[in-house]
Amino acid sequence: MVALLWLILLVVLVVWLFGLILDIAGGFIHILLIVALAILIWNLLTSRRGSP
Repeated sequence: MVALLWLILLVVLVVWLFGLILDIAGGFIHILLIVALAILIWNLLTSRRGSP
């Protein structure tokens, strides 16, 4: 499940970067960035590093 979240994060960031470079899709690109950041924060908060 965590690997899937990282994959989604990567795809969204690549699409955002692609749209930023080509200046397409306007506000939709920013929505994708917010979704990517939310996934990153969720992943960091729910990770279980350090628990035995």
